[in-house]
Amino acid sequence: MHRPAQRDQHEHAEHARSERRQGRRGPRLRRLLVCAVAVPAVLVAAGCSSDSGSDSNSGSGGDAERTSASSPSTGQSASADTVEPAVYKTLPEPCSALSGKTLGDLVPKGAKSGKEGPSDDTGLRTSCSWTSLENNGVKGSQYRWLNVSLLRFESDAARGAGGKRAQEYYTKQVQDVQAVDGAKNVKAHPVDGVGDEATAVRYDQKKKEGAFKQQTVVARTENVVVTLDYNGAGMAGDKTPNADDLAKAAEKAAKEAVAAVATANKAGGTSDTAPSKGASKDTAKEESPSASKSAKD
Repeated sequence: MHRPAQRDQHEHAEHARSERRQGRRGPRLRRLLVCAVAVPAVLVAAGCSSDSGSDSNSGSGGDAERTSASSPSTGQSASADTVEPAVYKTLPEPCSALSGKTLGDLVPKGAKSGKEGPSDDTGLRTSCSWTSLENNGVKGSQYRWLNVSLLRFESDAARGAGGKRAQEYYTKQVQDVQAVDGAKNVKAHPVDGVGDEATAVRYDQKKKEGAFKQQTVVARTENVVVTLDYNGAGMAGDKTPNADDLAKAAEKAAKEAVAAVATANKAGGTSDTAPSKGASKDTAKEESPSASKSAKD
């Protein structure tokens, strides 16, 4: 009886201790469970708050970016709308830009020998040249070379109106002609009544064939630039041609070439606006043949 009683007492004591342990663990476990549940709730709440702010900001920025990307800026739109259209839309046939009479005066032995220069786009740039060699027997011979180049500029929203672009090229062309290598006694003067603006440049150039007198007239009519090169020399003992005579002939031919631009556009009906006063009164990865090349030829 003693042992069962001891066992019962021992079991009772163990049972009591077990209940005390469970009692102590109960509140702690409940606290842990509550914290475990509370932490995700805080995280979820924080996440929702963060997502909400992110969506708001990104939505605002996204809308602004989409608006900026989808609609052109006011400056670009205004630029595209305010570019003045080019007046002339075509160029005349270069070898037909001068009359038979004018060619007979300037290149008497080569009036029918016009040779059109190469071009990747004849709607934008064209040229034609003539060569004349008149044999005067024992006196020698007279050499003449004539070249007409026409360059047309389109209006472009990025680069500007065709007329303005042509004016910039005209200014540069006049400067380049006066800076030709080997040119002596360079003189330049404005020419009235030829397009909107024109400048004649003359100089001397000594070569093995003789003493050359070079005449170049650069003229602008609206969005087209005409460059006329004319030179002459006395060869094999013949006298050097008079520079003033050559200059007058070159200016007359340049005026005729400018008028041919207006005529070509009038005939084609492609001009958006009326020709300039200068042009109408006289009847308009970019380059024209340089004066240095003309003189060498």
